[in-house]
Amino acid sequence: MTKEGHVYQLLSVDGEPAGYVSVQPIEADVYELQKIYVLPRFQGQHLGRTLFDAAVSFIKKQHPEPCRLFLHVNRYNKAKTFYEHLGMKISKQGDYDIGNGYFMNDYIMEKCCPTKS
Repeated sequence: MTKEGHVYQLLSVDGEPAGYVSVQPIEADVYELQKIYVLPRFQGQHLGRTLFDAAVSFIKKQHPEPCRLFLHVNRYNKAKTFYEHLGMKISKQGDYDIGNGYFMNDYIMEKCCPTKS
């Protein structure tokens, strides 16, 4: 975590862990959204949006100038629609060899993080 600069933000509901978001700086003005995870029993409560907004807010504090946020999402994952709803756009796609004949078939989605308001 520290070596690669991953930052985790945890979310709890009524004191119970509900999910997390992970962001990693890649370059001076590029951040990767590594993961948004909401426990199944908390899904459908807009907590994914809450976590996404927390990640963008964190990035704006770290980098007040415009920068880029990107993520990988499997081409067959319904999360693609979720990210599109949040303003992410598909910038490219790729098939990434993860070994033993397996590939990640991903869209790369991105969004500009404007200056801090």
